[in-house]
Amino acid sequence: MRRFAFVALVILLFAAAALESGAQERAGGSSSGASVATDLPAEAIEQIVKDYLLREPEVIMQALQRLQERQAEAEAAQAQAMLEAHADAIVDDPRDGVINPEGDVTLVEFFDYRCGYCRGMAAGLQKMVEEDPGLRLVLKEFPILGEDSLRAARAALAAKEQGAYAPFHDALMGAADMSMDGIRRLAERHGLDVARLEADMASPAIGQQIDDTLELGQALGITGTPSFILGERIIPGAAPLPQLAQMIEAERAAQ
Repeated sequence: MRRFAFVALVILLFAAAALESGAQERAGGSSSGASVATDLPAEAIEQIVKDYLLREPEVIMQALQRLQERQAEAEAAQAQAMLEAHADAIVDDPRDGVINPEGDVTLVEFFDYRCGYCRGMAAGLQKMVEEDPGLRLVLKEFPILGEDSLRAARAALAAKEQGAYAPFHDALMGAADMSMDGIRRLAERHGLDVARLEADMASPAIGQQIDDTLELGQALGITGTPSFILGERIIPGAAPLPQLAQMIEAERAAQ
């Protein structure tokens, strides 16, 4: 409702400005026309604006288009400022899982183990890293889809404490059961110390890491998964892998 009222106000101001400009032109540049208009009662001004918009409906589209452009510019500027302010936390947090840490171009993914799109992209991203030895993939645990998501994120970070983040991450991406029992069975199959895994899952440090990542995502305006960061660009949604590969090459060329 507030958004609608704001848009309506912008349209009204736009139309009023155009009306005033036209009045001044008819008066030979004099401001007396505007002075007379301001003395009119509110009902009369509203009727004048209404009549004007009926005669010139394109004014509404022009005002909306300009409003959208300004909003996009403001959002882009804010996103750029946030990327710069949180650069180290985005690409160099030592707590994150990293695939191919020696790569020259960093792609950051905010993901959730229960996100179908994240699961659908997992194998393709792994293949991209295998085919591009210069690609560094930073994986941000971003559990926003419920208790199973949070449990799986804790389990992956606990597996990292045993040096098994990458294989356990892949296993979780394909797991059908993310209950605690399911995670125990998965850990046993991968030769992990299950008791240690459970203890680490409950640790305050892992809880803090997840909270920090959720706060970081909020600061960056990330509301869904997957979301990617490449250089100075936030890429929301499941971008097609060929398009993502092109973006990576462009980022590499720009460095």
